[in-house]
Amino acid sequence: MSDFAGAKDPDFVALGLGATGMMAMLWTVACGRRAVGVEMRGDPSLGVHWNIREDFYHHLGLIDQLMTENWGDERVPTYPDGRPIRLRDIFYSNDTEPGDVYADEVLAGVEHSHISGLIYHTEFIDDRWVDGKPHRVLTILEPQKPPTENDSTKIRRPVIDVLNGPSVFQAGASEVLVLLRRYLELVEKMDLEAGLEPRVRLFLSHRVVVGDEGDGDGFLKWMRQEDGFVSLRDGRKQILIEEIQELDYRNKFRRIRKPGTDVIDLGVPEVFMIAEGFDSNDADRLGFRQEDVEVDHQDGRGPTVAQADYLAGFVELYVGPRLRRRIASEFDSEGNEYWVRQIAVGHEDDPEVGWILVQVPDFETFDPVAAGLVPAGTPKTATEYVGAHQRLIRDYYLEQVALILEMPRADLEKVQLPYGPKLFSLVERAGADALVAANGVVAGDSFGNGHFLTSGGAITGMVGHAGRMLTYWEDRDKGVPVETAIRTLADSIKTDTFDWLQVSAQEFSQAVPINFGDERVREIQKRTSREADERATTVEAVRRRRHSLVPLDTSDWRRLTVRSGRLHTADLPPLSETHPALAGGPGQPASAADSVAREPVTHGAAS
Repeated sequence: MSDFAGAKDPDFVALGLGATGMMAMLWTVACGRRAVGVEMRGDPSLGVHWNIREDFYHHLGLIDQLMTENWGDERVPTYPDGRPIRLRDIFYSNDTEPGDVYADEVLAGVEHSHISGLIYHTEFIDDRWVDGKPHRVLTILEPQKPPTENDSTKIRRPVIDVLNGPSVFQAGASEVLVLLRRYLELVEKMDLEAGLEPRVRLFLSHRVVVGDEGDGDGFLKWMRQEDGFVSLRDGRKQILIEEIQELDYRNKFRRIRKPGTDVIDLGVPEVFMIAEGFDSNDADRLGFRQEDVEVDHQDGRGPTVAQADYLAGFVELYVGPRLRRRIASEFDSEGNEYWVRQIAVGHEDDPEVGWILVQVPDFETFDPVAAGLVPAGTPKTATEYVGAHQRLIRDYYLEQVALILEMPRADLEKVQLPYGPKLFSLVERAGADALVAANGVVAGDSFGNGHFLTSGGAITGMVGHAGRMLTYWEDRDKGVPVETAIRTLADSIKTDTFDWLQVSAQEFSQAVPINFGDERVREIQKRTSREADERATTVEAVRRRRHSLVPLDTSDWRRLTVRSGRLHTADLPPLSETHPALAGGPGQPASAADSVAREPVTHGAAS
């Protein structure tokens, strides 16, 4: 990009163009301001599926409305045939169809569809043992009715209320992100072509200048890394960025300044927001620190770090318009009971979407030596050791997938697995203050992260933190001083994040999922006769041992390893009323199966 018109001294700069950063940019432009976005990774590539609350639909609707009110239809991006693009309708509309569709296809006019799907089947399987015996309770909930028009009461709601509500939509994260990105790109393009001051400037392979990373001792290297944030006397930051080239160097991603390019001066924005994921170098350079969040599970051990390990995989089978959750009992060698969770997420009318995540019990180590697959003393870096470790992970994952889908393990072996299973750990962390400069805040996962299992992070960022920019610009229009408005913005970000932490704490040790909605939680408690705050056993020492076997690499999430197989398009088998331990499935053997009481229950009808 050789023409940097509109990039100097913008109203808003987003450092990181995930959902939080792009929604914050959209609110800024919709409120009549200029926004600049800086991203290192080019186009969005996040492959997971999100369970999305209704509020997001209404936020998009209000952005559409404000774009027309503040700029007129002539400055709203259009389809190739000249019709104005409405973000809300591309996300979901009663007038279009769901299915296997890309946002780019809809925007190009090739597909007359929407990118999200509704959730018609919300299912909760409680397979926790009762009185030392297998016990199953099924709860099938009525599907949520989708919205048909904008609802102003779903704007500016406290995040705790948003997250305590049920998920209504399912959508591929990449398609939601592509929709937001393309809209911003179209705004930028139409302004540049018309010779107008651009409302949007995007720098998609850039970062804040970090200086020479190749040599120097730690202190001098740190001093050079301050270069991209230039401190002014009043505490504000001037921002300098550079174009980068990404290298895959010895199985690690490395980034250097693109040869032959110069530093780009973005000047001093009124406000900038850092939302670059849970590990932000830019936030760290400005002195921001996260601390582990501790939760008292009332199990006699006092407050402990909120942490859990999961295996994630993308399986090409037809989960469909379904959100299925399962909680089950697992037992260690001494008979101690642990609760583990699984979740299966699909997409309406799309047979290729099967995101399945399974929790790893704290006593499971995936240790090849203990499993007898390699001799004692085998180096952890040896091919045999790593291969055995991966085999144990895959075996456990498929066993658990078979339980939540109620499909034979042999059938799952034949299904194509484009991603995973990958082992990763979630640790809740949060900062003390989102304000990192007189004109800068930290948001999204960069400020704090709670439990991801029900898309709480995505919702907190793009509905909560980003939505606070609407209030910020409204305050500024009312004459509120910049320093007051930014202080309010930072405090609101912290409130949103701690709302998320409060809601998601139960996902670490309690029984009932957080995104079924308060009324549904009460219904599940009634049906299962178990309280939502009932606790499970946790053991941290064994979890640390599991991590020491083969360290986790967060960059590995961007590496696809396809295990070839078939596409499974048939519907999932109907849920059985029999606990798998009584039906020959894996689990603690039951010695008195005939006497086990079962209480299969269905509530409502899932269409």
